[in-house]
This record gives sequence, C-alpha cells and structure tokens, in this order.
Amino acid sequence: MKSGNQTAVVPADATEGALRVLREQSLNTLVRQEIERRIVSGTLAAGAKLNEMDFTIELGVSRGPVREAFRALEQAGLVRTEKNRGVFVREISLDEADQIYEVRAALEAMIGRLAAQRRTPAQLAGLRALLKRMRAVSREREADAYLPLNLEFHDALAEAAGNAAQAANYRRVVNELKLLRREMLRHDAENITRSTREHEAVIEAIAAADADTAARLLQAHALGSRDRLHRAREARAVNRAA
Repeated sequence: MKSGNQTAVVPADATEGALRVLREQSLNTLVRQEIERRIVSGTLAAGAKLNEMDFTIELGVSRGPVREAFRALEQAGLVRTEKNRGVFVREISLDEADQIYEVRAALEAMIGRLAAQRRTPAQLAGLRALLKRMRAVSREREADAYLPLNLEFHDALAEAAGNAAQAANYRRVVNELKLLRREMLRHDAENITRSTREHEAVIEAIAAADADTAARLLQAHALGSRDRLHRAREARAVNRAA
C-alpha cells in the first residue's frame, strides 16, 4: 500500500510527449504571430497570396505550423482560403467594413457602459498610463508606433468591462479591422491627434463612473473611424486618378 507522502512517478515517454506538444504549440503560435505581424504592418498587402513553402523556408519550420497559422488567421478574419487557388490576405470592401463598424460601435457602447461601472482603480491607472504613452506618440504623429498602443488601449477597456464573452466578440471584430486602421492613420496624421483626444474624453467619463457618457463617446469613436475610412478611400481613389 502506498503511503500518503509518495509522489506518483510520471513515465518518461509521457513527459517527453507533453514537452513535444508544448513545443509544437509554441512554434505554431510564433509562426502565426509573425505572419499576422506582416499582414497588420502592411508588409503583406491586402489580396497578397501566402505561399506555404516560402514561409517554411524563410522561417525554418515544417509545413505543419504554417498550415496551423493559416487556419488560425482565417478564423481571426485576416486571411481567406480559395479552393484550388490558395490562401490570400483578406481584402475588406467598403460595404463589408461598414457592417463590421456597426457591430463594433454596438460593442464599444456596451464596453464603455460596463467599464464605467466595473473598472477597478488598478485598471483605471493602467488606462491612464497607456493614454500618457499615446499622447507622446501622438505629438510625433507616428502611425507605426501609435497603432499598437491604440489596440492595447481598447483591449484594456474591454478587460475593464469585466465580460469575457463580450471581450472575445470584440477581439474578433478588432482583428478584422486591423486590416483597415493603418490605412486610415497613414492617410491623415491628424487622425492620431483626434483619436487621442477622444480617448482622453472616454477615460474621464469612465473615471467619473458616467456610464451613459462613456457609452456614447465610444460608440461615436467607432462610427467616426468608419467615416474616416470612407474619406481615406475617397482620397486614395482621387490620387490614383490624378
């Protein structure tokens, strides 16, 4: 009979199997993150075909992690798979973008309302710290530095709302909009300054526990982004025609 102090011995092959699974999962994540980084940065343009073999050679991995990355990125709304043609960086039409922004606006309003009611002092301090960094970048009008801070800020707001199901849906929408945000910020550097001012007003409403104002401001912020996208696309069309 075993004493209560005895420790169960884990078979070596079980340990090795667990480590192998962990390594594979980590590698899959790293490959996905690298391909996503290239898509969001614009290195891989909208409509570009993703070649599986190119990634295996360049990243020094087998085909498995690349295929897993493609599947994960398709679920995230960043790529699309066409039968007998391959995998492509997703292109979002203006009509499609309008629909996504409508969903985002509704989610933002709910996030603002709940964050004003539920945020903790630590979460508010974290949001203020992010806003301080955004102000510094805003003064330089650097879209490449501003975009990740903007995404981090909105993700922190979703966390402060304290609703995991809502946060998951919000992140799905945000993933799709990653394909558009850089386009808007680069088109008009003033967008960065405007966005920062809007974030400041949201934080003040949340700090004051003013749920109605926080909801209204965040909804307007989302719809304003939609309108700026329209202006950016119109300006691009004019430039191409010139």
